[in-house]
Amino acid sequence: MTAPPTASRGVTTNDHAPRRLHDETKPAFKTTEFIAYVAAVLGVLIASLVVDGNGNGDNGATGDFFRADRAWLYVVMLTIGYMVSRGLAKAGSRSARNA
Repeated sequence: MTAPPTASRGVTTNDHAPRRLHDETKPAFKTTEFIAYVAAVLGVLIASLVVDGNGNGDNGATGDFFRADRAWLYVVMLTIGYMVSRGLAKAGSRSARNA
């Protein structure tokens, strides 16, 4: 004879069915998209520091070709893209802690 199903927090489980206790998505810092995001942000900021308009290596003494305000605009756009990608990754997933 099998044991009757038990109720836990409104969810009916059977003794033979395994219960999922983990999240569907990884924490953000463990994903490749986070690593790519950090690399892209560093690349934009380093490029803004290094690139000058005249090509002689004086770091833009006669005029900055890739200004800081443009670099930070790109960082903001990268951040928005990263946040949207994480939101899509977590869309529809349920955390065991929130069940």
